[in-house]
Amino acid sequence: MGCAPSAPDGRPVLPSSLCGLDLGAGEGPVPGLPQVSERDVQFGPMKFHLDQLQVLLVFPRKDSQCTSFSRACEKAGFGCTVAKETKAVLDCFLNNHPDIVIIDHRNPQQLDAVALCRSIRASEPSGHTVVVAVVCRTEREEVSVLPLIASGFNRRYVENPSLMACYNELLQLEFGEVRSQLKLRACNSIFTALESSQEAIEISSEDHITQYANPAFENVMGYQTGELLGAASLEKKVDLLAAIQPCTKLSKEDKALRVHRQTLQQHQQESAAGRHRDRRKSSVDLKVPCSRSSEVSTQRRHSSLARIHSMTIEAPITKVINLIIAAQESSPAWVTEALDQVLETLRAAELYSPQFEAKDDDPHASDLVGGLVSDGLRRLSGNEYVLAAKNFHQGTTSSLHDVPPKAAEAMENEDCWDFNIFELEAATTKRPLVFLGLKIFARFGICEFLGCSEPTLRAWLETIEAHYHQSNPYHNSTHAADVLHATAYFLGKERIKQTLDPSDEAAALIAAVVHDVDHPGRTNSFLCNADSPLALLYNDTAVLESHHAALAFQLTVGDMRCNIFRNMQRSEYRTLRQSIIDMVLATEMTKHFEHVNKFVNSITKPLAALEEDSEDTEGGQEAVTTMLRAPENRMLIKRMLIKCADVANPCRPREQCVEWAARISEEYFSQTDEEKQQDLPVVMPVFDRNTCSIPKSQVSFIDYFISGMFDAWDAFADLPEVMLHLDNNFKYWKGLDELRQRGLRPPPEVVL
Repeated sequence: MGCAPSAPDGRPVLPSSLCGLDLGAGEGPVPGLPQVSERDVQFGPMKFHLDQLQVLLVFPRKDSQCTSFSRACEKAGFGCTVAKETKAVLDCFLNNHPDIVIIDHRNPQQLDAVALCRSIRASEPSGHTVVVAVVCRTEREEVSVLPLIASGFNRRYVENPSLMACYNELLQLEFGEVRSQLKLRACNSIFTALESSQEAIEISSEDHITQYANPAFENVMGYQTGELLGAASLEKKVDLLAAIQPCTKLSKEDKALRVHRQTLQQHQQESAAGRHRDRRKSSVDLKVPCSRSSEVSTQRRHSSLARIHSMTIEAPITKVINLIIAAQESSPAWVTEALDQVLETLRAAELYSPQFEAKDDDPHASDLVGGLVSDGLRRLSGNEYVLAAKNFHQGTTSSLHDVPPKAAEAMENEDCWDFNIFELEAATTKRPLVFLGLKIFARFGICEFLGCSEPTLRAWLETIEAHYHQSNPYHNSTHAADVLHATAYFLGKERIKQTLDPSDEAAALIAAVVHDVDHPGRTNSFLCNADSPLALLYNDTAVLESHHAALAFQLTVGDMRCNIFRNMQRSEYRTLRQSIIDMVLATEMTKHFEHVNKFVNSITKPLAALEEDSEDTEGGQEAVTTMLRAPENRMLIKRMLIKCADVANPCRPREQCVEWAARISEEYFSQTDEEKQQDLPVVMPVFDRNTCSIPKSQVSFIDYFISGMFDAWDAFADLPEVMLHLDNNFKYWKGLDELRQRGLRPPPEVVL
């Protein structure tokens, strides 16, 4: 038997007379059978129009099963061809390339379906054809489909002559395998275009492993496909010797400059198609005890590094440094030395301000950026925000050995991350900073380092705590004590203990205590918009942070009874003072992304490379220690430490996280109320107490500010408990926000 005749468009169709079948031409649709008219297929930004599907039926004899498939094709609007003999089947397949081939596999004596399928698969056009085997219905135990799959079949259809069953099978094939094959053909077209492109294109995974590189990329990088695929992108370098040779008569500086320029030109077209992904989708599973083996901990930290390498907020200087590092590895020694000096200069300069925009679809993130990362719009209205006067009175707290029992009990586990600061707040009648400060400073030997007595330290803590506004819902001495606790916890981590010295520890603990002293409960943007005396004093630049640092030293050195620095050598005091000021100023949110970017590119990434090299070389650990203990790197580590301690609320246990969220929201609500009353610009409109969703604001804050920073900090310091709480709290707020969006009430134990 030969092929059925072709339709006017050249595609084969099944005449009603073929095989003696009456297909009911002209009878209209069969009742109950929906007619498929949607032929458009969307694939990312591409849109295709699906032509009439062509089905090839292979049955050695006409029976009810063949008839049902034929009628189902007609009612589904598919073109249909019926063939009996193997040769006719292959001819029809090669000439017409059907989308679906249905082969009768019920009687091997009449038709060897397996051999026929293998013959079809051996032909070039079969790559995107769906082949179905019709098998007998059996009462015995179900058999495996693996032999059919190994022969080239995509699906198995258990014989059922019902018209509806055949029709449903064809619809499932169309909307499943056939459309998937259509998308694969589109991918092939895309790769064909990429192969012909003159632009250098690389596609890599989220772990920066090369999955595809076109010929232009191979030419630029100087490698062949076999050397690129499966290799880490950062390890692939251009052979620069040919570019360097013409520079041999130039000065050393000119040589380095020319090599750098050529490297930039060669790399500027490199694509980063595989870098972006859903952060939460790739976050590591931390729901395991903290006592896991070191191998598991290392794997988790590597996952944090992977997320860091794909951070979407990247400063231009980061790209420059990566290109210079790429050029170094295949350059002569004199070029490498010159580029080392370039890198040292770049890493020491303030060039890490990223280029980013708030998410247009997330008003909470936009408002947080506007309210926290910018100084706000100036409004020259003459309005002023006057700081509330504080009635300071000297306390009479006893020594650490005479702490009230409730306070002592509340501080028993102060060296653990799950320490509850709110229990200490209640036990000390909202004066937790003095008691926690005395205990933590004693644990770190700060009095011995400063050369001051415990009464002097106690008087200093009382003075600082008295200048925190207890009327603030959030920025009060409880927040300062919480930041002090987080700072002490981070200082106890092994990597940080090996990196920082006693002066660094003292600076960090003191900075934590004073970092928000005399905070008015309003943001920098508010103070600038209101033309407050502080904004005028500090020229709208880091207003609050400058005030906190300045007032802390005024209070300390202005009264000999609480001057904890009075016995220090002047040079030591100046060094400590600069370190404290630098850390307090680092808490300003306008430079949040700059600090994180600089830490990642100057500490985390180089450290990961050194640790990897140290596994194969002697003295590797010494190189790591030398790198970390460099003064500029210790400064970056201390900045990151206090920044993470300052905004660690989402990383606290659930009850504490919820309480902190309620407190900061109330403070923002109060600011919004005052902005409206004074006719000032409302810098964070979503924090309207009548409409704000606290869960949504927390989701935005964690997603935009917290996750990337703590990924970097975790990769450096190894913080499984911290990251476990962060992950769980994000899921908690996300789930609560989804409940609210669906109009459902939150769990009864949640009060926001």
